[in-house]
Amino acid sequence: MTDLAVAAEQRARAADQDAPEAEAGQRSTVTRAFRSGQGLAGLLLVVVIVVAGGLAGWLTKYGPLEQIPGANLVGPGAGHWFGTDDLNRDVFSRVLHGIRIDAFIVFGAVPLAALIGSLAGLLASTNAVADVLAQRVFDLILAFPALIFGIALTAITGPGVHAVFIVVVAAEVPVFGRQIRTAVLQVREQPYVEAAAVIGAGTWWTLRKHVLPNVIEPLAVQLALSMSLAVFIEGAMSFIGIGVRPPDPSLGSILSESMSNMDANWALAVGPLVVVGGLTLGFLLIAQALGRARRIG
Repeated sequence: MTDLAVAAEQRARAADQDAPEAEAGQRSTVTRAFRSGQGLAGLLLVVVIVVAGGLAGWLTKYGPLEQIPGANLVGPGAGHWFGTDDLNRDVFSRVLHGIRIDAFIVFGAVPLAALIGSLAGLLASTNAVADVLAQRVFDLILAFPALIFGIALTAITGPGVHAVFIVVVAAEVPVFGRQIRTAVLQVREQPYVEAAAVIGAGTWWTLRKHVLPNVIEPLAVQLALSMSLAVFIEGAMSFIGIGVRPPDPSLGSILSESMSNMDANWALAVGPLVVVGGLTLGFLLIAQALGRARRIG
């Protein structure tokens, strides 16, 4: 074995020995992020809102579609925290149940988009033909704003939760795909990755052992950012009538319904606005905390 091969093998073994330390570093980055005031505040904000949605049936005595006799456009008070709408429904109950739909989209569509995008990015980084094809598909998707794509999709499939889900996945796949592709191209040029290739390490072994552990942190930051964007996409699509449609409650549809009766009950829009703002702010705080902890680490 030549001196070059011996040196390469030693460097590769050293990299393998450092892998547990790298994993520990990633854990410490997440720990630092959520121990900081910014990260902890964001996490608590998201957890409180999501838990409130999950406990909607216990936190309110009215169903989201229940029409309460004699309670037409009642203002906010002890019996109805956000008042009632023009159909005698308790707005607080509808907001809490609407959180469930947003949580389903945020914690279902975004991780699915991250998985599909990451796999596409990994494949693109290992094959020239796949790379060109993936980049052109990503360009095509990114050429259309999410709302334009949503309008086109609902013209074919009709509005509903499924339309919002598909739009969020489609909008975020190119983001994750390009991020993973860029990260892989950067990491695989590092000396320890080249050393592993010299001693015969396969492409997928190198990706799994050396590349993926180094792209988890930026992926986590993007995941939090994409979750905040998913809240906005659901709200925007439902607000203009191409997302979740009444009578099903969602934050965007409740906000849309409130516009025509704001003069009678100003609190109709407060609930969904507070929740949308809280979720978006919470995810942004988490993303910023993760990004800062990553830079410090």
